[in-house]
Amino acid sequence: MVKSNYYEILGVDRQAELEEIKKSYRKLAIRFHPDKNKGDKEAEDKFKQVAEAYAVLSDPQKRANYDRFGQTSPGTGDFNDFGFDLSDALRVFMEGGFGSFTDFFGGGRAGYGDKLRRGSDLQIPLKLDLEDVATGGVKKIKISRLKTCEVCQGSGSAQGSKPTACPTCQGRGEVRHVTRSFLGQFVQTSICPQCGGSGEIVTNKCTRCEGEGRFKGEVTLSVNIPAGVSTGNYLTLRGQGNAGLRGGPAGDVYVVIEEKPHEHFERHGDDILYRLLISYPQAALGDEVEVPALNSRVNVTIPPGMESGKVLRLKNKGIKHLNGTGSGDELVMVSVYIPTKLTPEERRLLEELTQHNGFKPQEEAKSFFRKFKDSLRT
Repeated sequence: MVKSNYYEILGVDRQAELEEIKKSYRKLAIRFHPDKNKGDKEAEDKFKQVAEAYAVLSDPQKRANYDRFGQTSPGTGDFNDFGFDLSDALRVFMEGGFGSFTDFFGGGRAGYGDKLRRGSDLQIPLKLDLEDVATGGVKKIKISRLKTCEVCQGSGSAQGSKPTACPTCQGRGEVRHVTRSFLGQFVQTSICPQCGGSGEIVTNKCTRCEGEGRFKGEVTLSVNIPAGVSTGNYLTLRGQGNAGLRGGPAGDVYVVIEEKPHEHFERHGDDILYRLLISYPQAALGDEVEVPALNSRVNVTIPPGMESGKVLRLKNKGIKHLNGTGSGDELVMVSVYIPTKLTPEERRLLEELTQHNGFKPQEEAKSFFRKFKDSLRT
């Protein structure tokens, strides 16, 4: 699959400074934002593309990897590996310091309190065997996180009572300071110091969570692993992170893939490499040998006269292609075992074999320069 060119999407040069990248992204994000293009699927796709491009090019490390490898991390895929969806794009838009779409057009700051009370995200490593990577499947993970208090239902208030609107900000979660000068009127907005941005004051706290609306606990989550993932890829579990403060939205869980070293195989992209050691008689005479494969065992034919270092390819015995069809191959690299210690009888037999022409190194074909030199003599 051909990856998108992030520079072309944002309409900037590869040497563009960060300020130019931000300016271009801001212009395109406003143009294609879903709030301005209700029901326009093409505009939504454009919005996701520019947000994905900005998420990479605004991060120095991701940009350096993209410039060098054509993706965000060497040896891994970019956001497209697991889908950069609309919620990802909206989060980039918010975290980019641009606020909501309505901020650009004077519509207020809807959801400001929820944003401040949102629970934090969690990053969880998940170690997988190569067999799990090859086939994919569902994995269970147990995590510790802040859970919504079941006693107060996340409100933070004791039973029979409710939070009250903050008197300082009148429930808005923010306060505004207006200053005037000969240049005009300036409005500065900041988080309300009394309620911390929630817009509410808890006067009668829940004894279970002490007014936070959440407490620490454990939970088991199911993670659907696609076949073909690799170290550094991640999966996002929406709304499974820490619960928000006093009923605020929960954060997300980022499950980061880590591959365990395998007993038999080395991974090379979607191919796997197995090193097979055979004896000299097997190499000379040929043989049929059973070798391990992922989740099975297969027979491989050693042709007569097999040289050390040769590779036999077992088609479609490797790892499934991520987000695609087909699989990689299993590569069997053959090495001929040379004994270092011989019994007197073994030495005698080998010495006897060396007297036969078939066991003597054959004269190599003349090189070009040797042929040229010989032609000068005639």
